[in-house]
Amino acid sequence: MTSSPCLGTARRLVASGCELGEGPGWTPATKALPARVRWLNILAGELHHAAADGSDHVITQLARRTSYAAVTQDGDYLLVAQGMLSRFNPETGAVEGVMPFEADTTPATRSNDARVDRHGSLWLSSMGCSAESGAGSLYRLHRGELTRVLKGLSIPNALCFSPDGRFAYFTDTVTGQVMRWQLDADGWPLTSAGDYNAPEVWADLRDAGGGPDGAVIDADGHMWIALWGAGRVARLDHDGKEIAHVALPVSQPSCPLFGGEGLSTLYITTAHEGMATPDHAAGDGDLFALDLSAHGFKGLAEPPLVLG
Repeated sequence: MTSSPCLGTARRLVASGCELGEGPGWTPATKALPARVRWLNILAGELHHAAADGSDHVITQLARRTSYAAVTQDGDYLLVAQGMLSRFNPETGAVEGVMPFEADTTPATRSNDARVDRHGSLWLSSMGCSAESGAGSLYRLHRGELTRVLKGLSIPNALCFSPDGRFAYFTDTVTGQVMRWQLDADGWPLTSAGDYNAPEVWADLRDAGGGPDGAVIDADGHMWIALWGAGRVARLDHDGKEIAHVALPVSQPSCPLFGGEGLSTLYITTAHEGMATPDHAAGDGDLFALDLSAHGFKGLAEPPLVLG
């Protein structure tokens, strides 16, 4: 376990009660809608939105298990879901299929972690619906073309990118390690010969008390990573060492996000998946938040997804 300084305890912001809250994102304001935080309840196929302070909580029921909603250059969302990638209009609720996504896999898979890189391309992942060993993969959706860049994963998570776009990070949660991939000028993990590089171990979190889950990079290039089962989000330095953490009153944080004014509030999704008796009073499955502006921390705006 860590002895890193605690920056504070996140408070419950929205009592969303998600079985598997995941995929948080900050949606900028449009002419029709204010800026707001969004997240998914994957297993229930729910898209959640709320204002920065947690008010105006709205739930949209989706047709599929959905793990991420990427804001596109057109201002709508690309939904990353089981069996399909779709366009979603947040103003009207209209959904239009874009392309199948592992629609015919055996064993059955579903989408999991996803994040837009510094080039405006979407990295997304899959995993077995029962977390079967090796059933998952990583993909990159670049200018409308989907390419698998790694297979043989079990629970891919922690997709995020260095501020300069030179590195991609990810974890296979069951390994307890965060991997780092060096990228070329176009954001691909390629060698000069055109083959994919092998990612390297960047952070060893096997003794962190919980499994590495979702992550985000801040403006200083430091990673904030949810430790499933440990009840905290760890801040890692450039060498992958824990230097601080945010505590939660629940044990299963799933993914952090910077949003709000100045991108200085850390939002954290949580889950009660697998719990025999979830503690709803404590907030298992709810959305939590902590204002970190007093510490000088702020996030990076996620680039819009470029589809064509």
